[in-house]
Amino acid sequence: MRVNAERLWQMLMEMAKIGATDKGGNTRLALSDEDIAGRALLLQWAEKINLSVHYDEVGNLILRREGQNESALPIVMGSHLDTQPKGGRFDGIYGVLAGMEVLQRLAEEKITTEHPLELVVWMNEEGARFTPAMMGSAAFAGVIPKQHIYDSTDKQGVSVFEELVRTGQLGNYPLARPFQAYYEAHIEQGPVLEKNEISIGVVTGGQAILWLDVETKGRAAHAGTTPMSMRKDTMVGTAEMIVALEQCILEQFPEGLVTFGEMQVANSSRNTIPGQIHWTIDLRNPNDAALKAMEEATHTLLQSLAAQRDLEISISQHWLSPATYFDRTCVATVQDAVDNLGYSNQTIVSGAGHDAINIAKHCPTTMIFIPCINGLSHNEAEDIYANDAAQGADVLLNAILNYDRNHAAQDSSAHAATI
Repeated sequence: MRVNAERLWQMLMEMAKIGATDKGGNTRLALSDEDIAGRALLLQWAEKINLSVHYDEVGNLILRREGQNESALPIVMGSHLDTQPKGGRFDGIYGVLAGMEVLQRLAEEKITTEHPLELVVWMNEEGARFTPAMMGSAAFAGVIPKQHIYDSTDKQGVSVFEELVRTGQLGNYPLARPFQAYYEAHIEQGPVLEKNEISIGVVTGGQAILWLDVETKGRAAHAGTTPMSMRKDTMVGTAEMIVALEQCILEQFPEGLVTFGEMQVANSSRNTIPGQIHWTIDLRNPNDAALKAMEEATHTLLQSLAAQRDLEISISQHWLSPATYFDRTCVATVQDAVDNLGYSNQTIVSGAGHDAINIAKHCPTTMIFIPCINGLSHNEAEDIYANDAAQGADVLLNAILNYDRNHAAQDSSAHAATI
């Protein structure tokens, strides 16, 4: 069974009009008016196939299609509609709309699954407006307390709770509701599938991620009157740390990744030697022990370099997401689907954080990747091919039906054994 490729692409293009940027991307920050407009468009499609609409206690949007067995737990699909500032049209959005297309095809064919099916739009996956990332799924899975989510604020001091109320997204559906299984389709956000000329990534898990906050302090001074030999130049010291840490990761951790994404210079002025800088480090590795070693190497190296330049330094852990291994049964249903459809495929570990990483702590979970052009993501130029979008949704549809069929048979066998 296959999806309607033309309709899926049309939905993607319609969603891309909301918060469109001048270079072909999107800006729909979490719980912004643009984010809510995207959700409203999704609800228009949901209404046409009679999906029930619910919101939970942190603003996750749930669309539900009932199954034949009223007591069965739901099989859930999902992703997010919020984007990075001037981000792409497909990151997260593809997974939501692939799920919507699955539900539309089942409605067209008048197929009623044994289990209820749900499509979830997770709140604030990107972490661009409110931190941390993957906020809605983290609260749902109990990774972060609900009150902590409510109290989180953006750079203007507006809290998540205030925006949930303002936008009408605050609901009463409980967090941590039991799921039968969870599937998330997504663009790869990297170049591996495209480079290998592979259509589908069968995702086996997600790598570990560690965010560090770093503050370096020297001494602010006049740029024209302070001799080079007498400076405590925080900017030059920080720059040296960044270059040295990159080289350390390259040489000592072949599977590791390091990124320096944010830097704030206190009281910045072009003719003042910076005295204080706050900056961030993103460390990633498929292996938890290796990530821990990367963190220890980071502390040792940066403290040594700070001492050489007579700078103060503090390093604190902002967020940690351990390595995740997806459910073997769920992965097998994806593999069976892609094999039966005849699409080229390979197993792959997710390099990015996704809501599925949180939900894997709650229920059997897996993901499906499709290629993205030039491996670009978090970029206005992010793009995919319509055929790849359709094939990924085909796999999602058939994997869901595989899981529903297999577990319906198991449930029947278990019931018969008790009679």
